[in-house]
Amino acid sequence: MRPPSLHHRTDVPARPAIPAQNRGPSALHRFNSAPAGTAESVLLGCCASPHWARRLAAHRPYPDLTALLAACDEASYDLSPAELSHALAGEPGSGLPHSRAPRAAHTALSAAHAAYESRFGHAFVICLDEVRPSDHLDQVLSGIHSRLSHEPDEERSVAADELRRLARGRIARLVADPGHAGSPSVAV
Repeated sequence: MRPPSLHHRTDVPARPAIPAQNRGPSALHRFNSAPAGTAESVLLGCCASPHWARRLAAHRPYPDLTALLAACDEASYDLSPAELSHALAGEPGSGLPHSRAPRAAHTALSAAHAAYESRFGHAFVICLDEVRPSDHLDQVLSGIHSRLSHEPDEERSVAADELRRLARGRIARLVADPGHAGSPSVAV
């Protein structure tokens, strides 16, 4: 009796061949191969710090999203106070453009934002990536109200961490595989 060949195993049921899909370069590959100025411009949409964007663009290519997110975190932690101020100044307020909340809720949100900006000198930032859209208004209002009690140095640290989380989420969406549902991809 002859041993089964490695190319033809009789103990494994036949499977139909899956044709290779030609989807083109991944968003991460396009990001890695984009001109530096283009990559920096796209990164500024993730975090408004030119230093942060230049640093991430300069360290390309990234082998995978995990490495890119690690570099994002490191660059975020290394922002100087002036660079952090610049990045925070570039953040839009945490308005709720898609909210169907009553007008009174939007008025309360505007008043809370104004109080926060008056106290800390920059827009309130909060990452809502893991919060259901129906809970955004409550999360933002409770976040502002609880953080208004912070001392300025403590709040600056919290805002820096929220900014880092926002940048991570934006980068993840930027280089997401368009084949994964719920992960919009941005062309670089």
